[in-house]
Amino acid sequence: MSQMPQQAAPAKCPSCAEPLESGDLFCGACGYDLSAVPAEPQDHPTLTMGASGVDWPPPEPDSSGPPSAHLPTDLPGTDSGGKPLPGSPPHGSPGSAPHGSPVSPAAGVRFDRPPEPDDDYALQAPDPRVAASATETTETAETTELPKVCVACRAGRVDDDGYCENCGHAQPRERDHMEQEVGPVAAVSDRGLRHHRNEDAFTVGRTALPDGTPAVLAVVCDGVSSATRPDEASLAASRAASEALLAALGQGTHPQAAMHEAIVVASQAVNALAEEPPAAREHSPHQNAPACTIVASIVAAGLLVVGWVGDSRAYWVPVDRGAPPARLTEDDSWAAQMVAAGLMSEAEAYADERAHAITGWLGADAYELEPHTASFKPDRPGVVVVCTDGLWNYAESAEEMSEVVPADAALRPLHAARVLVGHALDGGGHDNVTVALLPFPAPPQGAGSA
Repeated sequence: MSQMPQQAAPAKCPSCAEPLESGDLFCGACGYDLSAVPAEPQDHPTLTMGASGVDWPPPEPDSSGPPSAHLPTDLPGTDSGGKPLPGSPPHGSPGSAPHGSPVSPAAGVRFDRPPEPDDDYALQAPDPRVAASATETTETAETTELPKVCVACRAGRVDDDGYCENCGHAQPRERDHMEQEVGPVAAVSDRGLRHHRNEDAFTVGRTALPDGTPAVLAVVCDGVSSATRPDEASLAASRAASEALLAALGQGTHPQAAMHEAIVVASQAVNALAEEPPAAREHSPHQNAPACTIVASIVAAGLLVVGWVGDSRAYWVPVDRGAPPARLTEDDSWAAQMVAAGLMSEAEAYADERAHAITGWLGADAYELEPHTASFKPDRPGVVVVCTDGLWNYAESAEEMSEVVPADAALRPLHAARVLVGHALDGGGHDNVTVALLPFPAPPQGAGSA
């Protein structure tokens, strides 16, 4: 979960990471007993510092200025200016060589229906007294809701804010665990084991290009936890980007151009969240504006396109595990910046406490927006893994990710996404974890998990 720096931040709850006031005996968010504080986790949370189908022509360079530079990736591809990407291996994968059931009938239909009754046997009109009584009973049942009981103590009543009035335990939220499958693409998101809410969000979808060629996409966003309303930021960005991609692809826009524009639209959606009434800002004048990272992928017409801002990642895992996997994105982080500038070695940079500080994100207080996009033409089938750092912290290199992705991920993406989330939870689940999987090439319309 991405974070931005705080000035003299108070201690945080070791269970849910909520800020604490001095002298607190219990956490106000989750009710954790602060008298027994466990050891700090060993992970390092991210902190911010301040080939048939449509024959797509190469995307036009951005006329407003030179295209943003792209850091090394394993697969040969092109950047937003149509130039080849460098072919050196990404961080975390030294030595990697450059590379390149039948549907059942609808239920409820009967073909042995008896003939309609003759007119001599007309149905009797219902008794209005009975009908009124039934309506009354239904209305009473709909308006009378049983009080919610706490899932922790099983005794306390849950208040409107989602906390138990007896033990103070935060109740599960709708976004604590989410799963979605749309044709051949699927995603799973989980709150994790340490945080009191899920600040990740995702969208998956499929459409058809103007010539009928299938296209699938996935967008994954990670809320910046030190900013205000990070869960709203990630949700707004993922939805805005997905809607923009579906609309642009349906109109025949080049996928890489569509990706760039979708990230811009997502940024605008997050920026809009900061436009709140002045009175609201008075209650939290020192909070950062809503912010999140974003990573997205499109598989269409023999192309694999990725776009990102921040430290959420995309990986390429071929079906033939004898072929090398690849990391398709490069983090907007302090460590990556130091290595790219030649100021530090990879080992030195990632050993520094500032290594996971992100240098790019979506939000009103972010630096100038620089969407990264890249396109690839893999020479074999595979699967694209799009995820937040809640997963890649437990499988950082392309080789490590390839080892934990199930062999049948391209055929059963939802199952594979569940397996990957389980891998992160088994590893400690210190962060929210979200992963989406897209098969390459995109299967025909109607195909999905086996």
